[in-house]
Amino acid sequence: MVHHLAKTDSVLNTWINELRNTEVQNDRMRFRRNLERIGEVMAYQISQTMPYTDTEVTTPLGVYTGRALAHQPIIATIFSAGFPLFQGLLNFFDRADCAFIAAYRKHNKDGSFHINQDYVTCPDLNGRTLIIADPMLASGSSLIMALDELFEYGKPAAVHVAVTIACTEGITNLRQHYPDFTIWAADIDDELTAKGYIVPGLGDAGDLSFGEKLQF
Repeated sequence: MVHHLAKTDSVLNTWINELRNTEVQNDRMRFRRNLERIGEVMAYQISQTMPYTDTEVTTPLGVYTGRALAHQPIIATIFSAGFPLFQGLLNFFDRADCAFIAAYRKHNKDGSFHINQDYVTCPDLNGRTLIIADPMLASGSSLIMALDELFEYGKPAAVHVAVTIACTEGITNLRQHYPDFTIWAADIDDELTAKGYIVPGLGDAGDLSFGEKLQF
């Protein structure tokens, strides 16, 4: 299932506009905060799909029977562009366990690139809800590689993919590999350049969040 959040009018659309707007992007703190707020919206919506159980809470005047998550999710992200979106999810799932993947595009002189994945750390996934935060779903290659590696750590009960801007090609590729996953996309674009950038997209989410980087 694919949830396209921008299709429903809400304040989230304003945050997406600001993320895309070159006149606003130079405010690095605002860019990160908008990604974080989108993560918070997604966390709330994902929480509505998770299993719950009855729990007793002692109040000053008695005992209240409420509802609580049956288990805490595991939230994963890819260094470093995913950190603000990841933080938004963690703001709501503040007792979640976390997983981290170090992966990046290694660009070649001819303009092509390949994905380097150097490091993965993850708790036991068996029977848990996995949420992976990746701000840009372009071709889907790096995300699929990351998920393949994560599943060495167990079989989750459910998997949610949280992305800010997704490309239709990336969604198609991800669903071909993992048809049962739920995708939460703030917005979806249709075009992907030869260098793997989403159009109109928003540019490089990592650079806009944390500054441009050199690559050797």
